[in-house]
Amino acid sequence: MKTITNPVLPGYHPDPSILRVGDDYYIAVSTFEWFPGVEIHHSKDLVNWELVGCPLTRSSQLNMIGNVNSGGIWAPCLSYYDHTFYLIYTDVKSRQGAFKDSHNYLVTAETIEGPWSEPIFMNSSGFDPSLFHDDDGKKWFLNMIWDHRKGTNSFAGVALQEYSPSEQKLVGTIKNIFKGTELGLTEAPHIYKKNGYYYLLTAEGGTWYTHAASVARSKTIDGPYEIDPTNPILTSDKSKEGQLQKAGHGSFVETQNGEWYIAHLCGRPVIDDKCILGRETAIQKCYWTDDDWIRVVDGPNPSLEVEAPNLPTFEAKKLPDYDDFNDTALFLYWNVLRRTFEEEWYSLTERPGYLRLYGEESMSSLHRQSMMMRRLEHFKVELETKVDFTPLKIFNRWQD
Repeated sequence: MKTITNPVLPGYHPDPSILRVGDDYYIAVSTFEWFPGVEIHHSKDLVNWELVGCPLTRSSQLNMIGNVNSGGIWAPCLSYYDHTFYLIYTDVKSRQGAFKDSHNYLVTAETIEGPWSEPIFMNSSGFDPSLFHDDDGKKWFLNMIWDHRKGTNSFAGVALQEYSPSEQKLVGTIKNIFKGTELGLTEAPHIYKKNGYYYLLTAEGGTWYTHAASVARSKTIDGPYEIDPTNPILTSDKSKEGQLQKAGHGSFVETQNGEWYIAHLCGRPVIDDKCILGRETAIQKCYWTDDDWIRVVDGPNPSLEVEAPNLPTFEAKKLPDYDDFNDTALFLYWNVLRRTFEEEWYSLTERPGYLRLYGEESMSSLHRQSMMMRRLEHFKVELETKVDFTPLKIFNRWQD
């Protein structure tokens, strides 16, 4: 029996949105204030994964200059319909006090590699948006509703509104279809349809150690929704000794063979409950009960080892760990803070075999730091680089 070893995407890969198109599986993850926006990983067996793209590569798609720390891209949703990939995402500009300035957008592409379109603005009523393609061809946009007013529940429910591809905008009535369970802090809504039911998967309980995934269902897309009596279907809250903690915020996928899995975020704490690698992506196997509820095979607590689907082994293409900067483009795993690769603040050609960075703003800046990073994926690593530092023009690199 082949097994899935969790996390399948180690290191900072939160809020997974999983999708199958034919024999191919994709996971899109949040990137927050790091550019380019959204990472997409590919597999054919759910076991082995490779990074294949970052859709938001232009400032016209994503401008995060000035975005607050931990703002930027929250919870993308990847879907596919009629030979087109759809990517929904939130750009969080600020989150001061009771306020969250979060704007939701849609981009599309004919292939997963792109090119991806210019963004279509959807709304600004909350975050964690998703798009559901119904059997009749209608498209439904969902997001959690953020209510900043004093004396209200900030996590006010799940908004549903129809999206018109021809008009490229949301149309019709907005309806709050679900206000959550007693766990509260309801977010990350996704809808699935099976056996005449619409299933609403949400994340609840907050993003700390009480995080969870919950399910509700309805015969009509706009509700009312019946809450699964055994919720949450996934959580680490009752298993403090487990190696995978903070389990929640997930999405379902059905294999070619009719098996179901949930991709979800998790964290692996080391000292003082700190998850130094960030929130990671794991996968659990699911099954359906006789009364049409979905369950995680090993119970609500996430497992490190999971039975993989019976699919041919996929040989994932891993990017090399060593980068000598002799290529004309950077490897996909490089990220920069807020700014884009379009600006002339770095060069791979001025000194071949070197990555040249031009110093600009300080480490406290929310605008233009000259910083290039890559994710840590392991607890124990050895890193080495060679640096030439010539601070001749410390105040202005264009001044003689």
